[in-house]
Amino acid sequence: MAPPRPADNLPLVDADPVELVRSGYNAISRAYRSDDDPDREYGPWLAGLLERIPGRGQVLDIGCGCGVPVARRLAAAGHQVTGVDVSDVQVERARKLVPGAVFLRADATEVDFPPGSFDAVTCLYALIHMPLDRQPRLLRGIARWLHPGGWLLAVTGQDAWTGTEDNWLGGPAPMWWSQADAATYRTWLTQAGLEVTSQQFVPEGNGGHALFWAQARQPGTPRAGAVGGR
Repeated sequence: MAPPRPADNLPLVDADPVELVRSGYNAISRAYRSDDDPDREYGPWLAGLLERIPGRGQVLDIGCGCGVPVARRLAAAGHQVTGVDVSDVQVERARKLVPGAVFLRADATEVDFPPGSFDAVTCLYALIHMPLDRQPRLLRGIARWLHPGGWLLAVTGQDAWTGTEDNWLGGPAPMWWSQADAATYRTWLTQAGLEVTSQQFVPEGNGGHALFWAQARQPGTPRAGAVGGR
């Protein structure tokens, strides 16, 4: 989602941002994504992910929405998908649309999984709906949940901003975003224990987002740019 107009880029006083996101997606779930929505821009990204992970892999989809298109595409390819989303309506739809996957209605910054649980994690346009101070912690969790060598596919902010927009997508509820810039996300990914292998700009309207491919480091592998393996 491109940043709202400057006049809309105002925080709602005393509003819980997590609740704003939950109620916002509850209100516009079907306007945001139909049951048969095509892969569109997600298609090449998911094709790249399928080339990177083993058959019948374990994949975590953070901000899974209604399960379309990410969980649906991955489950159809034979992978075991776990989706997490804060919206009750989105998760209810996902359970119907992708019955072979597991979906949890939860705040992704508060969930936990055993180390090495997943071959891949997807987090597309989801970090930018989470409080900024919780995002590095979630990235550290993702690095821990991945198998060594496992992959993260993430779309983050390109430019730093925080704000709300009333009646987003014509719905009755406001929506809230908070994001760092792409350089900060790259730093956070590296600090979490992930090796960034690719960074791309994804244009949208007058702005855009950053797309990252990052891999969980193998034990004993130094960070990029490290001296003497330290």
